[in-house]
Amino acid sequence: MQNVTALLPMEAPSIDQLSRIIATVAAPAFLLGAVAAFISVLISRINRVLDRSQFLHNIVDDDSSKSYLKADLPRLKRRAALLNRALLCAIISAILTALIIIVAFISSMFGMAHEYGVAILFVAALALLCLSLIDLAREARMALHENDFRV
Repeated sequence: MQNVTALLPMEAPSIDQLSRIIATVAAPAFLLGAVAAFISVLISRINRVLDRSQFLHNIVDDDSSKSYLKADLPRLKRRAALLNRALLCAIISAILTALIIIVAFISSMFGMAHEYGVAILFVAALALLCLSLIDLAREARMALHENDFRV
């Protein structure tokens, strides 16, 4: 049976090692902050679409002055679907970015090479962020409609 202490490093990481680790994860940490702010924007947009949908659903069919607005419900449903997918991609991007930071710290603590793993996680996180931005752009193009300016 292996000794558990043989798997752990003999010495605690030095201040120099820790400062190198922190410098290495600075860019992913900033990316994580940006993605978190982006997630907040997406949630805000989803809430606006849902509020508008609820408003339209509450219009009674007998109200001829506003009933035509209900024709906008399919467009709002498509917008919500795009925003939902954008939100999912952004959240997964944030998770991968957090994993970059975790992998960098753990692998440095155990003296393991982590460059390839971190690079793959970083590329995947950025690709998902790009997909999320594309969905946001598609939703933004769909967002402006003449019915949005009538009440």
